[in-house]
Parts: sequence; structure tokens; C-alpha cells
Amino acid sequence: MLNKIKQYKEYAKQLIELSIPIILGNVGNMLINVGDVIVAGRHSTVTLAAISVASAIFMTFLIAGVGFMASISPVVSNLRGMRIPSKNLFRATTIYSLLIGLLFFILIRLFIPIVPYFGLADNLSFYVVEYLEISSWGTFAGLLFMAFKEFLQAYEIVIFPNLLVVGAIILNVFLNIVLVFGYLGFPELGVKGLAIASLIVRTLIALALFVYCIPFLKGKTQKYKNYIKDLIKTGWPISLAMFFEFLGFNITAVLVGKFTAVYAACHNIIVTLTGTTYMIPLSISNAAAIKVGFANGEKNILNIKRYTITGYILIIGYMLTNMVLYGVFPKQLLGIFTKDPNVVSTCLPVFSVVLCFLLFDGLQCACVGALKGLKETRPIMWTMAFAYLIVSIPLGSLLAFKFGIILNGFWIGLACGIFVACLISNTILIKKIKKLVKEYS
Repeated sequence: MLNKIKQYKEYAKQLIELSIPIILGNVGNMLINVGDVIVAGRHSTVTLAAISVASAIFMTFLIAGVGFMASISPVVSNLRGMRIPSKNLFRATTIYSLLIGLLFFILIRLFIPIVPYFGLADNLSFYVVEYLEISSWGTFAGLLFMAFKEFLQAYEIVIFPNLLVVGAIILNVFLNIVLVFGYLGFPELGVKGLAIASLIVRTLIALALFVYCIPFLKGKTQKYKNYIKDLIKTGWPISLAMFFEFLGFNITAVLVGKFTAVYAACHNIIVTLTGTTYMIPLSISNAAAIKVGFANGEKNILNIKRYTITGYILIIGYMLTNMVLYGVFPKQLLGIFTKDPNVVSTCLPVFSVVLCFLLFDGLQCACVGALKGLKETRPIMWTMAFAYLIVSIPLGSLLAFKFGIILNGFWIGLACGIFVACLISNTILIKKIKKLVKEYS
């Protein structure tokens, strides 16, 4: 028994060591958005509501693109586990990310003319369109950065790319303040300033990481036709799964925006808060995907099991800790984002539902990490589609529009959706591991 505990401690140590820089990067990515929310909230409630809807739409597309990039680390990790050389696939990775970036840039530009027909409250449409027109150009840099980061993660090179994100937080807040409020000779740009700041930051960190990756360009490029096929085969289900998840949240944001700016602002604050909390489980999940992917390439079922179980233990422990913090300090957490007493009083009743959401979200996150490492991504896609499109949005809409339970109703829908996703995904993972036990033995 003591020997097993020591072994799991070693697995936990490996996952934590790999996770810490990834945590810095993922939390940094989220804090960039948090910086937008805080600055927008200090500017005006309308600016906060506008950035809520605009960033929800933009991030739905960008996250779908990031899903295609998320296939890079598990695919390359599996190749490394099989002892297949893969460093010279960096060129192919760059081309892949640029093509995916072009696809999503076009999709965003095609979507922009639809925004005025959403019927948003308080004339938010103008500001949402303004934000999307500028931010769409950041799709290329955003996906390039994620592609480089994922490629390096497969080799467990995680410190520099994630430190870049931490530096980006400071730069983003500085540019937000200067451009939104109009300092240092710049005019007061409001929502437009937020979009310009994000575009500049995404471009700079992508260029910096490309320079860092130049050594990977040395030598002859390997044949990459099968590699690209594997990336697409593994990536498109992850992309759609992430798209459905963000679509669930962001359709909710748009629907909440149909009521009042206060509800839209509240939803944005809660999403930002829970999203920031999610970054640490996501980082552990990413680390588990890399380790499970390498073990899968080696056909080492013992390591697959142990890295999976260790990921679950770390993530659930973290989520339970956060549930306590949410339950004890709700006003203090909300006070980070707004001083408006009306916004705070509207948000507080939702926290009891958010506690349930956090637990199920943690279980789902741990499961997805293992499935990604095993390149079993299609079930994730169908699960997320069912959970959000069939459960979350219809249930939330019913409670809000039919029964007048607006913000609480939408979050009950989201919590029920992630609960369903959790049950389905974990059942699939258990069956997959049982199958691999027979296959690898």
C-alpha cells in the first residue's frame, strides 16, 4: 500500500512539474480577458456589457480554431512514445495553423453582418461589430501562438511560452488603460481600444515564440502528409467539442443580453470567474494528455492508468478547494470586477448553482485530458454537442423565458449540461481503458 502511494506521489510530482508553467500560461490567457473585463467595468456598464457579448462571439470562433491546435501535442507525444522523429514537423505545424487561421478569419467576417439582427439591448450591436471587425485580424497570431505552444509542450518545453503569456497580461492591461480611457495622447476609444490592445498583444507574443522556435526549422522537412491527416483527424472533433462548449456559454451570453445590460454584465463576470478557476484543471488535463499520449505510444497500460487517476485526484482536490472559497467569499470575489451594488446583488443568488457546476466541470476536464492523450476525441465532440445544444441551452431558455428565472435559470441549464457530459465522457473513458488492457496485454 505504501509502495503504491509512493508511486502515485511520483506521478503527481511529474504532472505538477509539467503543469505549473502550463498553469501560468493558461491563467495568463484568462487573465488577459479578466483585464479586459476589469477595465471595461471601470469605464462603463455599457462597455462591460458590449465586451461580454463581443468577446463571447469572437472567442467561440477562436476556441474552435484552438481545438484544431490542441491535436498537436497529443499527436506529437504519441509519435515520441513510438520513437518516431518529429522535430522537423515544425514547418508543417506552422502551415497547418496558418490555414486554420485563414478559415476562422473568413468565418468571423461572414458572421459580423448577422450581429445587428440579434436585437441586443441598449444599442450594443454597434460596439460588438466594432470589436469583431478589429479582433478578427488577431485570429492568425492567436492560432500561430497556440500551435507553437502545443508543439513545444509535446517535448515538455513549457516554461518560455507560458512566461510570454504572463508578460502579455501586463502589456494588455497597460494598453487597455491607455486606449480605453485615452491617455498618453490617445483618444478615448472604449470598446475599440480593447480590441486594438488584444490584437497588438496576440501579434507580439506569436512573433516572440516563432523566434524562439527557429532552431526547429533546421534540417530537412519530413514528409508530413500523414502528420497533417492525423492532426485533422484528432483535431476537428476537439475543435467542435470546444466550439459546442463555448457556443453553449456564448449563446447564453447573447440570450442574457436580450434582457438588460446588468444581466449581461453579471453573466460575463461569472463566466470570467469560473473560466479563470478552470485554467488550473485545464493545465493539469493538458499535462495528463501529454503523459498519457506518450504512454499510449509506448503501449504502456500501467502508465496510462496511473497518469489518468493522478490527474483526477489533482483536479478534483483543486475544485473542492475552490467550491469552499466560492461559498465563503462570494462578495469579495465579485468585488474584483465591479463596485456596482446592483450587479453584485444580481450575481450572488447564482453562486449556489456555480458550486455544482465547478465540481462536474472538474470531473469532465480530467476525463477529457485522458481521452485526448489516447486520441479518442470524437466521443468528446458528440458529448459536448448533446450536453450544451440539447440540455443546457433549451433548459436555460425554458427557465428564463417561460418561468422568469433569468440568470439562475441559464446557469442551472449550464450545470445540468456539464453533469450530463461528465457522466457520458467518464463512461466512455472507462470502456476505452478496459479495451486497451486487453489489446496491450
